[in-house]
Amino acid sequence: MLKKILPTIALLLLSQQIFGQGCVSVRHFGSCSANLTHNTFGKGDIQAGINYRYFKSFRHFRGTHEEPDRVTSGTEVINHSSNWEYSLSYWLSNKTNFVLGIPTQINTRSSLYEHGRTQRHKTFSRGLGDVRFGIQQWLIDPGKKSWNIQMGSSIKLPTGDYNVSDIFYNVGVNGGPEVRPVDQSIQLGDGGFGFIMETQMYLKLNDKFYLTNGAFYLFNPRETNGIKTFREKLNPLLANESIMSVPDQFSTRVALNYSPNTSSNISIGGRYEGVPVHDIIGGSKGFRRPGNILSLEPTYSYMKNNLTLNLGLPIAVRRNRPQSYTDLEYQKNTGIYRNGDAAFADYALNIGVQYTFKKRLKAQVLPQSEIPQL
Repeated sequence: MLKKILPTIALLLLSQQIFGQGCVSVRHFGSCSANLTHNTFGKGDIQAGINYRYFKSFRHFRGTHEEPDRVTSGTEVINHSSNWEYSLSYWLSNKTNFVLGIPTQINTRSSLYEHGRTQRHKTFSRGLGDVRFGIQQWLIDPGKKSWNIQMGSSIKLPTGDYNVSDIFYNVGVNGGPEVRPVDQSIQLGDGGFGFIMETQMYLKLNDKFYLTNGAFYLFNPRETNGIKTFREKLNPLLANESIMSVPDQFSTRVALNYSPNTSSNISIGGRYEGVPVHDIIGGSKGFRRPGNILSLEPTYSYMKNNLTLNLGLPIAVRRNRPQSYTDLEYQKNTGIYRNGDAAFADYALNIGVQYTFKKRLKAQVLPQSEIPQL
């Protein structure tokens, strides 16, 4: 049973994503993990996949306090984001695989405050995001025991345009239009070389229930990318935010999985993700909207032969926009508390399709006597 059911859970978690649900600029890409328990894969196997993610952010928060008057008064910022994540995995052995992720995006942002506060207009971005590639290694041979741990590392390349520009109205000479960089939340990239560390694990509870966990951290050593924000023109207090920051980001997910048969898997999990106030490596100056989201995430996966379909719907249960670097500096210098705001989504829609190309015509099957038991 273990040998049959774990692949379904593995392919479900192939669609694990880092969700940037709003103005908090979590990069639009998924975990570089190709799967969680690839015990049916062997040397030379290839898996290709595509994941689609959509969200609409519009609810404003300062700290964990929502500002519902922004919606009722019509002053909210509205982001629509669609992301297509193309992934490719190549197995060097049954324990080690190479992974590649290529994101593309289409984003729109509607606001009043960026257009003179008198008229609502939209700005747009579309194109390639930041590409990642890396390698992953299991602690033990997958499928040999009822548990396993995987470690991975990868490089993030600054392939996404981090200076996408559009027309902003009522902000130029004599109140005319002016071409400026779009908001950080809809930029296609962040302009930095980053490196990613991640770990994943599974634990069999019985023949149908499993615990899974994944954690991910993106280190972005570059402090700022040189792109102007024009935020100092909105308010002199925002002089520290005149240039865009290149922030770190993180995500972790714990889930209980139920597999009623060898083709289906249902999972309910908790996901915590976001952008920290301070980077672990490098400086933290420049403009960023730090924030974090705690979501309840039900998922469903169906596997037929080498094809797998995934559906996930993370629903936000707690949203937090903490004090930023600028907020903290202002409070330190003036003694006055300040906390900027950010817009978040209520949920995100995630749909994935994966197909495995087997080098061997038939997968190896363990004899009944060798199937691991608890």
